[in-house]
Amino acid sequence: MEFYDSLEAVPASFGPSAVAIGKFDGVHSGHRSVISTLVGLARAEGLAATALTFDRHPLSLLRPEACPLQLLSNAQRVERLADTGLDATVMVAFDEKFSALAPEEFVATILVKTLRARTVLVGSDFRFGARGAGTVETLRELGAKHGFEVRGIDDVVALGSERRASSTWVRELLSAGDVATAATVLGYTPTIRAEVVHGVQRGREMGYPTANLSPQIEGFIPADGVYAAWFTVDGSRFGAAVSIGNNPTFDGVPEKQVEAHVLDEKLDLYDRRVEVSFVEYIRGMHKFSGMAALSEQMVRDEDRIREVLGYSPRGSVQPRP
Repeated sequence: MEFYDSLEAVPASFGPSAVAIGKFDGVHSGHRSVISTLVGLARAEGLAATALTFDRHPLSLLRPEACPLQLLSNAQRVERLADTGLDATVMVAFDEKFSALAPEEFVATILVKTLRARTVLVGSDFRFGARGAGTVETLRELGAKHGFEVRGIDDVVALGSERRASSTWVRELLSAGDVATAATVLGYTPTIRAEVVHGVQRGREMGYPTANLSPQIEGFIPADGVYAAWFTVDGSRFGAAVSIGNNPTFDGVPEKQVEAHVLDEKLDLYDRRVEVSFVEYIRGMHKFSGMAALSEQMVRDEDRIREVLGYSPRGSVQPRP
């Protein structure tokens, strides 16, 4: 997949194209279904399957107080889009200049001149141009004028559910710690990534050394609690017990601190970039009477996490997954 981080980066020879427009926050199962339809149309018509998206949520500029947290960083989003079969993704800076484009200018400058669109896919509630003045009907009228077809996109219902797959739903699920259902709606295991930084090594004192993730985390951090997770570093994947929260048993732990105890491995992880993929919520964050009580609970947590991940019991030889 080709990636262009601005309209200016798109070569003059680009296209003709079939274009889907959207935030694609999360690149969830609904987005993937739309993109699959787009790719099929593009292949049948000899067009470049293209996603047109934005470098930030439009509300971050238009209504910052109502802007939701992103499910993925821009880098994560591009990586997920690259796995869908798209030929290209164009990420536009949603700034004051872009937000002020009239609907006609949006179509003429971006869809016609830059992307040479022949087919455009949009949802039924799609709005574009300054103050959202452009509707799907506006786009159809402009498409007839400029020579491209507009196709509406039906809502996609998440597997095993009657609810529409949406980024809002994924945020609700992750905020409640329901990472398993979130994975179903996303179509992949919810994942964050960051560098490992030095901590105060309380876990090491209790026999559970942890990798502390930097606060500069890519991705949406689930609710506070303990999780079964996969921990990936340099392409190698390991099972892990992951804690999120301020660990109320101790003083001075930051909010939303993410700590991962890698099962059956002793790894030098400081300053390395790692990924944590959340498989199942194990329990909430509780305050214990002291380190001994916490250690006992951590043993029980580990036993449950090993069961969830299919790891051998503690003390046995564990083949690497």
